[in-house]
Amino acid sequence: MTAAPRPLSATGPTVLHTTVTDPLARPLLDELTHEYSTRYERPVDLGLEYPAREFAPPRGAFLLLLEDGEPVAGGAYRRYDPQTAELKRIWTHSAHRRRGLGLRVLEALEREAGDRGYTRIFLTTGPRQPEAKGLYLAAGYRPLFDLTADPESIGPLPFEKQLTHPEHPAHLENPRP
Repeated sequence: MTAAPRPLSATGPTVLHTTVTDPLARPLLDELTHEYSTRYERPVDLGLEYPAREFAPPRGAFLLLLEDGEPVAGGAYRRYDPQTAELKRIWTHSAHRRRGLGLRVLEALEREAGDRGYTRIFLTTGPRQPEAKGLYLAAGYRPLFDLTADPESIGPLPFEKQLTHPEHPAHLENPRP
């Protein structure tokens, strides 16, 4: 079931909490699949990688940023461990890049994960995605790899970030439903 959009800010896109199977998500996911397949020169089927339920409450979330009712960016998280949410599918439509939308998606996912009781975010990005690497560094994510090494020699580039939410204890057994 699709939730009603709620404003991200008074002047920007709205956040829609939905599912990876929502038809509104399809164009973004198709473009992401094409981009991954092109950059890594091998077929990628994001629909088969993880079951949709992993990105559903209470342990996960999938959201879209909508502008004039159309998706312009999106992303998701799933449970990595009891304290950690793993970000996946952070994406901005190619026609809407360089507007700070990726950062807005990150911030919305971090808030959502913190509200669910997670205290840490983990993610990986590909070595051929320097834009993503730059976004995560600019957003305060700590690289769990040598920044001076050739990214191709590392493989997936892992990052982490501690969430600071004063209303949540530092260590939780399970995220809240």
